[in-house]
Amino acid sequence: MTPDRALIPIFGDQLSHDIASLRAGSHERDCVLMVEATAEACYAPYHKQKLAFVFSAMRHFAAELRSRGWEVLYRELNDPLNSGDLAQEIESAVRSIAADRVIFTEPGKWQLRETLIEQGNESDIPYDMLEDDRFLCTHAEFAAWAQGRKQLRMEYFYREMRRKTGLLMDGDAPVGGQWNFDAENRKPLGDASGLPAPVQFTPDTITQAVMLLVEQNFAENFGALDSFGFGVTAAQSESALEHFIEHALPRFGDYQDAMLQDSRFLYHSVLSQYMNVGLVDPIAVCRRAEAAYHSGHAPLNAVEGFIRQIIGWREFVRGIYWHFMPEYLEMNHFEHTRPLPEFYWTAETDMACLKSDIEQTRDSAYAHHIQRLMLTGNFAMLVGVDPQQVHEWYLAVYADAFEWVEAPNTLGMSQFADGGLMSSKPYAASGNYIKRMSDYCGGCRYKVAEKTGPDACPFNYLYWDFLSRHREKLEPNTRLRPIYRTWDRMKETRGPEIRADTERFLNSLR
Repeated sequence: MTPDRALIPIFGDQLSHDIASLRAGSHERDCVLMVEATAEACYAPYHKQKLAFVFSAMRHFAAELRSRGWEVLYRELNDPLNSGDLAQEIESAVRSIAADRVIFTEPGKWQLRETLIEQGNESDIPYDMLEDDRFLCTHAEFAAWAQGRKQLRMEYFYREMRRKTGLLMDGDAPVGGQWNFDAENRKPLGDASGLPAPVQFTPDTITQAVMLLVEQNFAENFGALDSFGFGVTAAQSESALEHFIEHALPRFGDYQDAMLQDSRFLYHSVLSQYMNVGLVDPIAVCRRAEAAYHSGHAPLNAVEGFIRQIIGWREFVRGIYWHFMPEYLEMNHFEHTRPLPEFYWTAETDMACLKSDIEQTRDSAYAHHIQRLMLTGNFAMLVGVDPQQVHEWYLAVYADAFEWVEAPNTLGMSQFADGGLMSSKPYAASGNYIKRMSDYCGGCRYKVAEKTGPDACPFNYLYWDFLSRHREKLEPNTRLRPIYRTWDRMKETRGPEIRADTERFLNSLR
């Protein structure tokens, strides 16, 4: 009997040669399908560099597959035969190659997963969906861990992942005697001298063709391509990892929360986009960092903090996403409805911190986690922006933002729209936090030392107005009760001015 001929769709975030669907197939009889789908490219108004990164990485991966003997059916964006819809392209390819079955690894986006499951149920041939085992924690394992817990907290999940992997473990105990060294990782950074820049890669012929494609088809999208320097192959991603381990990891821990106006990257790895499309294995990245600690190259607080971002936060937010979808995308705990301010797209604001961060995002499709959380995210929550609009913005503008990882980070951690499913309290802060952790305030038109009035830093009065507006929902949180006691001491004398300043500022956003 002739073996079944399978069609193996590979999506833009599945660029791993050992992904489950490729392992299940045979390059001697099966065919890989890869599609630059207009429907996916227009799911959000994506940054030009994000589109160029994904399309170029896909084309390079397809070339690698062919060099390994795979038959690859590749539909470029402007191919007249490309319908622009992934599901339709799978059906079309099944007919064109006379496939007997479809084998695919579970997509990272809930909507696509459901579409393909439904399509498979209606098909005359089997659609075999395989688990994406590039992740540590399966959906079933996360559900079992979450069952019966009143609160889902990353710290306890992270400890389970440490035990499961053995990373930084000494038997059953954590290396160094404690699980988390975050308290040592909150130092401000005085200046940008001596900071190591991440590796930048010169676009090759394939990438240049993709950049032209993006300019022609997405001319109105956010961002510019002239500074594009992302790696687009596994080899380049490995070079970026080596550079980070050697030059930046030793000081990553101390300064991972710092922000500098003239330095985009500080000691951050800028590896997340490579991990999220599959060009580099997250666990291999962690093993390299662990080896740097054991060799004495990097201190424990740096290595533990870095590993926690990957096997802690990254795995945790994926678990949250799949555990609470599809309802998660619609959550709006504070019932916020304000439109996203236009300056999130133009950077035309007098607030130096937001202006700098958005300009950086526009130019490089990157900002590190504290910039996202405590600047653009904090501001949007304080002024009451519709969390779904905030979610769409983050998904659009960052090269590493894919829905499974971005949505919980934005809706849960940044906007507290899930009411505390993944965070113990809102990440709200006044201008004092930004002053302490950055150098933005020195040249700002607003004065961070002033709490009210037309020259005061807007974060100062917006912070107290936010807490006042949502007191009924937030005061039961034991971590916030001391802050409300402070508000009670000041609300009679400063409350009216805070409300007036807030109203004036919000009117200016319109």
